[in-house]
Amino acid sequence: MDLAGKKIVLGLTGGVACYKVAELTRLMTGAGATVQVVMTEAATQFITPVTMQALSGRTVYVNQWDSRVANNMAHIDLTRDADAIVIAPCSTDFLSKLAHGACDDLLSTLCVARPSHVRLFAAPAMNVEMWQNPATQRNARQVEQDGIALLGPAAGAQACGETGMGRMLEPAELLEELVCAFADKPLAGKKILITAGPTFEPIDPVRGITNLSSGKMGYAIARAARHAGATVTLVSGPVALPAPAGVHRINVQTAQQMHDAVMSVVKGQEVFIAVAAVADWRVANASTQKLKKQHGRSVPQLEFEQNPDILATVAALPEAPYCVGFAAESENLIMHGQAKRERKAVPLLVGNLGPQTFGQDTNELVLFDASGHVTLPAGDKQALAQELIVEIGRRLAAAAPAVASIPKPAKEHGKRTA
Repeated sequence: MDLAGKKIVLGLTGGVACYKVAELTRLMTGAGATVQVVMTEAATQFITPVTMQALSGRTVYVNQWDSRVANNMAHIDLTRDADAIVIAPCSTDFLSKLAHGACDDLLSTLCVARPSHVRLFAAPAMNVEMWQNPATQRNARQVEQDGIALLGPAAGAQACGETGMGRMLEPAELLEELVCAFADKPLAGKKILITAGPTFEPIDPVRGITNLSSGKMGYAIARAARHAGATVTLVSGPVALPAPAGVHRINVQTAQQMHDAVMSVVKGQEVFIAVAAVADWRVANASTQKLKKQHGRSVPQLEFEQNPDILATVAALPEAPYCVGFAAESENLIMHGQAKRERKAVPLLVGNLGPQTFGQDTNELVLFDASGHVTLPAGDKQALAQELIVEIGRRLAAAAPAVASIPKPAKEHGKRTA
């Protein structure tokens, strides 16, 4: 679980977005966190402490003078063993308190009294005019300068009927930001370019040739790379997946478009991970009009031409990034994987038996390098993506400052075969 073992003080301030925090509490506890809720008096006008206690499984605190704390110092005791304080929703008034160090209730006082190791996050939620007010903007800049992380806000429809910036991030978005914040950062500062999903090669305006790739593995790797501290650019074929939070996505359709997009942004990238299932061929005589079914046995005669080899092209660049290829095979994975790695001239290639895992949430990966191959145990694609990113981070560290050498994996996950 992504927040396993984390202790989070969740602070609610006055705002209609309090209804979203019920779901946020459920998500955080489901991710393994212990959640201690603290509410302002204003927050209790929007959602009850009873509700938050039922969802968190812990006593909710509102009053600074709550006698249930043995020493009557809830503002001290509640944060001493915490990993973070999350203020959601963070009202305009409470943002001002954070900016000025005000201590006029339990929540504001514990924020000021928190130990230095306790991280503080705030998810603003307010009317668009309140957010745009110069005083609010000054306060937002001030809290960020003080090391408080602002999560959002987002733009959208608001409870008042207006539309614009100020809407609180959705619970799943807040959870993602927290998970990312707590993740280890083996790729901090690195720039990573990833391709994902299938390509679609038109036959005519309504038909085309594609494959069964869902993009799940590539998107999981993009998410894991962002969690690891990298700046991630994702070039994606047509998939039914949202872009991972914090990842810049470039949408393409054909292999040629994917090639052109990659080549337009590859300069300055330190790692290139080619996960996409790129079509080897495209239709050379694609029709500009829909092909009509003919009577009798007459069928269209399609002619094919080869698509550009994106991975090999990037690997051959004078200042190539560290290249990681992917190979989805239907048989003889070990033989084909090693041969493809050598043919593409890349230091690391990741193989799997594609037909069994396309569209699924689980996978089993085999890593090929110059020393042989090693199998990662089958598991959830997101977990495997995180393990792969850690492995890439180890290899980059071992190869520094020259990426030309190809080290053996630092961690053995299975039996290595030369």
